Amino acid sequence: MSRIAFVFPGQGAQYVGMGKDIVEKFEIANKIFEEASEAIGYDMKKMCFEGPEEDLKKTENTQPAILTTCIAIAKVLEEKGIKADLSAGLSLGEYASLVISKGIDFKDAVALVKKRGKYMQEAVPLGVGTMAAILGMQREDLEKALEKASEFGVVEAANFNSPGQIVISGEVAGVEKACEFAKGIGAKKAVILPVSAPFHCSMLVPAGEKLALELENVIINDLEIPVIANANADYYKDKSEVIDLLVKQVSHSVLWEDSVIRMLEDGIDTFIEIGPGKSLSQFIKKISKQQEKSVAIYNVESSESVENLMVNLSN
Repeated sequence: MSRIAFVFPGQGAQYVGMGKDIVEKFEIANKIFEEASEAIGYDMKKMCFEGPEEDLKKTENTQPAILTTCIAIAKVLEEKGIKADLSAGLSLGEYASLVISKGIDFKDAVALVKKRGKYMQEAVPLGVGTMAAILGMQREDLEKALEKASEFGVVEAANFNSPGQIVISGEVAGVEKACEFAKGIGAKKAVILPVSAPFHCSMLVPAGEKLALELENVIINDLEIPVIANANADYYKDKSEVIDLLVKQVSHSVLWEDSVIRMLEDGIDTFIEIGPGKSLSQFIKKISKQQEKSVAIYNVESSESVENLMVNLSN
């Protein structure tokens, strides 16, 4: 028997039209979109299906839109009898994992991530912070570049995505200097990313503090499916850890590569990336190759890919 992990993408995967085909074909997906609209007070179908892109790209809209699309698709898979043995998500995607594990009710989660997006955007004035992708460099070497660059401004590792792909975050001067130093000591590429805030670094601590107050008002239930947290690449032990780890996630590194290695070590041989884009599938492919593990990786974001998955899993 395959051991299946549901994995969910983070911000940046969004596009106008995501989820439309799924909603048209499956009533359970339509219901999720309607629940989202009710929870956040605007038409989620219109936001996801029609945009405009500028509105969809606003962090406080992006986060509930991606979460809604992911859960709508996950519910379709569950209705078809495909269940996860465990789950993990990248940044925002961790909320989708907690929803399918029954740890947080979907309506609470979608309202929560709208506020999370708002707080993350407001924590640092526009133009003060940025992020960059560093390609082709080991963690230990990058640490040297970050240490040197920190004299010019805050700069920290934000995402450990896959072997040779690390994202850094911080003040503009610090990030620019880190890119310069990283290239000087062997990075293949260092690319400033088109983002509106320096996510997953200490500059986002105020956003985490505001999020903590919101989380205190949310009912947290026992998790029915094991979920791996971004902040420590380990399983939530029980529901008492949920608030602390979600708050920590806002201003700490996302340990995605470590999380995938943990899943591989625990016998996961089938990864189903649920939601817009294919970035997690690409990361998992690189990580599993480095770990010399043979795995099946699927991406599901349309009714056609649902049908393809059903065929592949039945073979």
